[in-house]
Amino acid sequence: MNEKIKIYTEGTPNPNALKFILDTVILESGSANFPDKKSGSSSPLAQKLFELPCVKEVFFGRDFITISKTPESSWDNIYDSLLKVINSHFESGEQILLSSEKTAVKSSNKIEQKIHEILDTQIRPAVASDGGDVIFDSYKDGVLKLHLQGSCSHCPSSIMTLKVGIESMLKKVIPEIKEVISV
Repeated sequence: MNEKIKIYTEGTPNPNALKFILDTVILESGSANFPDKKSGSSSPLAQKLFELPCVKEVFFGRDFITISKTPESSWDNIYDSLLKVINSHFESGEQILLSSEKTAVKSSNKIEQKIHEILDTQIRPAVASDGGDVIFDSYKDGVLKLHLQGSCSHCPSSIMTLKVGIESMLKKVIPEIKEVISV
């Protein structure tokens, strides 16, 4: 039996996502996104959370778990159940992820290298503070495609974050970028 972890929660800009912040590191680097029950098969904790019918998406960051609920569910009605699942999982000592496959792709393209650098050092930490992540998909002919994950994936303000925040910052630093879109 492992020591009980401390958990506190923060709201996110997405009213259907809540960030559970832990007093321990759960992922040394990167993030893990499970947008549905089927995708959670590589995570025992995500599988347990998806057993609750209110859970729509599970996202792991360095020291937090963002859980997105179905719109018809109320945080007041499900919060205790979510905490119980998270606490019992950590008390059991079971792994968070069954495999830790890392597919770090480094590009030889100077523009893509600069995009990755800005994403990793400035944008991703800011987005993580709201319980989400931004993942590079592709860059071609001035169009940058990004995946918004965690609380950002279905957030009403995600378009503002993408266009006003991320796109405007990247365009200032990398003039070759014409547009940033979410995929």
